[in-house]
Amino acid sequence: MSALRPWSGALSSSPGRGSGSWRCLWWWWWVLAVGVAVGSGDPWMSAEACPSSCSCSSTRISCVDPERGINAFPVLQSEAEMENITDIYIANQTSFSSINDKDLHYYKNLRNLTVTSSRLTYVSKLAFQNNIKLQYLNLKDNNLSSLSWRIFRHLNISYLILSGNPLHCSCENMWIKLWLGEEADTQELRCIEDGGRKLLSRLTLPNCEVPMVTLNPAKVTIMEGENVELSCTTSGVPSPELIWNMGLVTNYVIETSGQISVLRLSNVSSLDHNSKISCTAENIVGEKESSLLLDILFPPKITKLSDAISDHHWCIPFSVSGNPVPQLQWFRDDEVVTEGLYIMTMIHDITEREYHGCLQLDSPTHLNNGRYRLVARNKFGFDQKEVQAHFMHKPWEDLTTDGPPVEPPEDRVAVYVVVGIAAVAFTGFLLMLVILKFGGNSKFGIKGCVLFQNIPVEVVSR
Repeated sequence: MSALRPWSGALSSSPGRGSGSWRCLWWWWWVLAVGVAVGSGDPWMSAEACPSSCSCSSTRISCVDPERGINAFPVLQSEAEMENITDIYIANQTSFSSINDKDLHYYKNLRNLTVTSSRLTYVSKLAFQNNIKLQYLNLKDNNLSSLSWRIFRHLNISYLILSGNPLHCSCENMWIKLWLGEEADTQELRCIEDGGRKLLSRLTLPNCEVPMVTLNPAKVTIMEGENVELSCTTSGVPSPELIWNMGLVTNYVIETSGQISVLRLSNVSSLDHNSKISCTAENIVGEKESSLLLDILFPPKITKLSDAISDHHWCIPFSVSGNPVPQLQWFRDDEVVTEGLYIMTMIHDITEREYHGCLQLDSPTHLNNGRYRLVARNKFGFDQKEVQAHFMHKPWEDLTTDGPPVEPPEDRVAVYVVVGIAAVAFTGFLLMLVILKFGGNSKFGIKGCVLFQNIPVEVVSR
């Protein structure tokens, strides 16, 4: 008998299966590794999904290896993977020089971005147009000489770190001083001027200021159908660009001459009530905005009056517009509806120009059935609409219907079930009578029972 050799497969029950224990062991190690990755809540991506020069998890990308460097932001295998990324960290990348328009397009949920100790020299004004959740931006120790405020105009950045960049003491970078305030000194942020460096917080430049803008008149109240003229005046150095922002149904014309622009509205539509009109002046230092809301007066209009619907309460839905706010009154069959605890007008939603609500009725009866008319009125006119509402049948309507009364479907089913059970029971009873009457003549009937009656008692006792 030969001795057992280590790892000889002696634990196997048959030849040729010694490697089964190894396969089982490796399988359990694989299960353990997957379990740890899933349990950690931040599993690492496969090598195929992550660029070879970076390390990736489901929410983070880190590229810090200077030898296997990158020259642009990593692109993962699918858009879904990139949308899950919230944190990108890039450092020590000597070939990384720019952030372009589409580089971060698919990183929609990006919150933290760090590009440090690299050679970043350019950031596009549209670099973060799709990253509205970005809150932390660290561009420390790069080669940025200037940075435009327009890059961040739509963002709500909480932290911006720019120290260690060769920023120029130029008007284009003045916004950084104004935006960071005391934080500029905390970062020891400096700019280059005449070959020397100075604290950015002490930068003062002539002819470099945030523009000013004035919209006149500051408030507009106008009757529907009338015309109105607005003028926007700007000032500042460098000379600012003037931009009107609005979304109107009303026809308009814009005329601009120098730093004054005139907006003319003709035949003003009530659909533009509470619409915002803004005039913005911007230059390389920053922007200023002046705006107003159109106050358009117009008579009421009932845009919707629908059939009564039953929810927690009965409700007759309506939508009404008008400025000033219309007064509402209800009529049922041409009689004024007295509102109180059980019948009341409720406004559920208010938009720019409409009021949405319902006439709410708590447990109405047949006495509340009828033709309901809504009248909306303000000092410029009125509007009315009506709808038929039916809440409950009259109690005596069921007694005056023609023809025999019809049982509810449930009652008919119950009757059929009872009759069926009775028929089955009666049939079984008749079969028992037949068996008892003719069973004595059967070879397998009563005679079979007699056999037990003729067995001696002693046999039974045994």
